[in-house]
Amino acid sequence: MSTVSSTPHAALRINGVRLWNSLMQLAKIGATPKGGVCRLALTELDRQGRDFFVAQAKVAGCTIRIDPVGNIFARRAGLDNSRPAVMTGSHIDTQPTGGKFDGNYGVLAGLEVFQTLNDAGVTTESPLEVVVWTNEEGSRFVPVMMGSGAFIGEFKTDMILAQKDRDGISVGEALKTIGYAGQDKISPKGIGAYFEAHIEQGPVLEAHDITIGVVTGALGQRWFDVVITGSEAHAGPTPMPLRKDALLAASHMVQLINELALDHAPNARGTVGMLDVYPNSRNVIPGSVKMSVDLRADSDATLTAMVDKLKAQAAVIARNGQVSIDLTQVVYFPPQAFAPGLVQAVRSGAKTIGLSEMDVVSGAGHDAVYMARVTPTAMIFVPCKDGISHNEIEDAKSEHLEAGCNVLLHAMLAQAQA
Repeated sequence: MSTVSSTPHAALRINGVRLWNSLMQLAKIGATPKGGVCRLALTELDRQGRDFFVAQAKVAGCTIRIDPVGNIFARRAGLDNSRPAVMTGSHIDTQPTGGKFDGNYGVLAGLEVFQTLNDAGVTTESPLEVVVWTNEEGSRFVPVMMGSGAFIGEFKTDMILAQKDRDGISVGEALKTIGYAGQDKISPKGIGAYFEAHIEQGPVLEAHDITIGVVTGALGQRWFDVVITGSEAHAGPTPMPLRKDALLAASHMVQLINELALDHAPNARGTVGMLDVYPNSRNVIPGSVKMSVDLRADSDATLTAMVDKLKAQAAVIARNGQVSIDLTQVVYFPPQAFAPGLVQAVRSGAKTIGLSEMDVVSGAGHDAVYMARVTPTAMIFVPCKDGISHNEIEDAKSEHLEAGCNVLLHAMLAQAQA
C-alpha cells in the first residue's frame, strides 16, 4: 500500500452508501418485527454479528486479536507499528428491544474509515484499531460496559468470566460456546488515543438542528436502592393523620428527585425508574415501597450536593410520614472529562468538512468513559430521530451517520499522523 494518495487528506470522504449498507446488513442479525434488533451479548445471534464484523475487518486488511473476555480488536498496520495505536469502536450487543444504530454505528464507522483509507491508498504513521467491546449493554450479564471495564482493569477477568445470566450460564461458558474465548493479552498502554462515534441517544442535536455533537465529557452517576417502610392498614377504618403510608412518602421522594435535577440545571438529571409497592392491593394502605434513584451531573461537587440534599430531605419526609427510609448506593461513576486535544480534533474535523457542531455532554454511560481513564479519549455524537434509543424505532439519517464518520476519519488521521 502506497503512502502517496492523489487525494489530499483534507479532501478525503467516507463512502456513505457503503456505511449505510453495512449497518443494514448487521441489523438483519437479530432483526425484530418492529424494525429493531435483539442481539443479546454472547448469544448465537451475537456470534453471527461478531463473525460479520471479523469478516469485514479481514476484507479491510486487518489482523484480528481477541482477549480473554471476548473483546475483538481489528488492527490496521501503520508505517511505525511500535507507536501506540489510534483506536475507535463501540459494541454490537443490543437491548432486548434495541435499535440498529446504538453501538453498531461506532463499530462499523471505524471499519468504514479503514476502507476509505484503503481506497485512497493512505497508510498512517501509527497503527489504527477498531474494537468491539463485550456486553456493553448489560442486558444479559452484569456489570454494564463489561468488556471495556475488564480491559482497563476495573474488573478482574476471573470475576467477569464467572458472571451468570438468569439461566445460570456464565460468561466464560457463553464465550466458549460461541467461539470467542480469546487468549490474546492486549494492554491499554498500547493505545495512544480512543474515539467513539455514537448516536446522541437524546434530543439536543435534533432540537438545535446541529449535525455534530462535540462531546466534552460524560455525566457522573450515582444510583441508589431505596426502601421505604411504613405499615399496611385497612384503607377505610384508618384515619389519614394516623397512617404510615409508604407510597405517600415515595411520592414525595419522586418529586424531590425531580427538583434536585432542576435545581442544578442544565446538566443534572434525576430519575425514579422503578417502584415496587407492597402489598399492592386496592384497599390496603401500602406498607413498603422499593424504588430506584438515578442521579447524574457534570461535576462531583454537584453530585455530592444533590446526594446531600437527597439524604437530608429523605429524613424530613420519613419523619413527617411516620416511616423509615433507607438509601443504599449501588452505582457510582465519577464525571469524566474527555481529553481537550482530542475534543478539539473532533471540533476541527467538523470544521474541515463544513459541518454544524456544538459542544455537548453525554448523559449516558459509554465504553469511552472507561477508556478515558487510561488514554486520551473523545466522542462524536450525531442526531437520532426524536432522541429515541434503546427502542426498536430508534432511527438516524444516513447523511448524519456519514457526516459523523467523516469527522471520525479526520480526527483519527490527525492523531495517527502526528
